[in-house]
Amino acid sequence: MIGRLHGKLLYKHPPWLLLDVNGVGYELECPMSTFYELPEVGRETTLVTHYAVKEDAVALYGFHREAERALFRVLIKVSGVGAKTALSVLSGVTVDAFAALVQAGDTAALTRVPGIGKKTAERILVELRDKVSDLGSGSGVALPKGVAVPMDPESEAASALQALGYKPADALRMVRQAVEEGDDAEAIIRKALKAALKT
Repeated sequence: MIGRLHGKLLYKHPPWLLLDVNGVGYELECPMSTFYELPEVGRETTLVTHYAVKEDAVALYGFHREAERALFRVLIKVSGVGAKTALSVLSGVTVDAFAALVQAGDTAALTRVPGIGKKTAERILVELRDKVSDLGSGSGVALPKGVAVPMDPESEAASALQALGYKPADALRMVRQAVEEGDDAEAIIRKALKAALKT
């Protein structure tokens, strides 16, 4: 099992990144909360990981903080919540904010996350109410500067939102409503996800 990786960041395009660890390239899928804290391409970083073996695939998920991985692992144990939905949750709210939503019983906020319907939201509230307080701090994130992107920021942001489960038309609408002059893709994604959880 792979629990932690330290290496050079070769590529990042939400939700995917490629990490060179002593000549071996590890492809990881990560929530946006992790992308916000990544260094520039070419620099070294350390991620805690979750290694998943499925019937038809093997997947590796990366997280900047242990609390994020812990929440991811708790979420995927809930019936009806898969890895994609768990990543969407972590992309939209911090660990602390999610814990607050669960403890407050805020079903409406949870249903704004792609992949979570009313029944799944209710199941999350029932199953996680006693567990979220033990996840530790998921404190706020800071955007790295000077990130090289393979396409224009709006297109990259829309692509990332689609990868998180939003429909193409919804992703484009969210990007157009969030974008401001000078924003990079990660800033657009962050604002779009924040707005989506408030509407």
